[in-house]
Amino acid sequence: MTTQTSVQATAATPRSAVAAIDLVKVYGAGDAAVYALDGVTAGFGTAQFTAIMGPSGSGKSTLMHCLAGLDTPTSGSVRIGNTEISGLSDKDLTLLRRRRVGFVFQSFNLLPTLTAEQNIRLPLDLAGRKPEPQWWDRLITHLDLADRLRHRPGELSGGQQQRVACARALITKPDVVFADEPTGNLDSASGAEVLSFLRGSVRELNQTVIMVTHDPVAASYADRVLFLADGRVHGELYRPTPQSVLDYLKAASR
Repeated sequence: MTTQTSVQATAATPRSAVAAIDLVKVYGAGDAAVYALDGVTAGFGTAQFTAIMGPSGSGKSTLMHCLAGLDTPTSGSVRIGNTEISGLSDKDLTLLRRRRVGFVFQSFNLLPTLTAEQNIRLPLDLAGRKPEPQWWDRLITHLDLADRLRHRPGELSGGQQQRVACARALITKPDVVFADEPTGNLDSASGAEVLSFLRGSVRELNQTVIMVTHDPVAASYADRVLFLADGRVHGELYRPTPQSVLDYLKAASR
């Protein structure tokens, strides 16, 4: 299988699960203005796993926050499915994130007083919904959590906690899951376990996953790597391997 590379941004298309169009994010004003994003256009396909990479200050976290509706762009637009989110009210954004977006964070963000089962069900509880029995069984089986549901986070390993966080992110059947350095606090074995699950959720559950990472090994689990530099799309890499990601990063730093 041949690795494909491109130095062009993937354009937003009607089939994109998430799309950024000419996205600009400026912090400060006048001479102190800093362009965290400087005209980013990119589409993220349905049932595709995309990793976003770039050096510190490249804009990768800002891009993810804008795509997820956690930050407001200075200009440009963001779509999740057919919904333009840039102009939504805070209330509507909250509802959209609750119903259509899942999050997996580096620090797990589990509530320590709740059991694993209660943590997984939390997004549904907040929405006044009950889990679909077949979907619940499929997730718990897929993540091998059946014997851990009554344990609290402090009684679980880091890898188990992150699997609980993944189940919580997927329980609402979101349009997209955003993963922010999901293996940053895990050892290599636990990290590989979580990445394999995210990879499997794309292949077997048709989930869309967008992950920010600095790790070439983590990025190699994705279908595509989108590289940012100085707030702009620098290029992309399809069917990445750890070595091809490293080679790209080395070439880009010259």
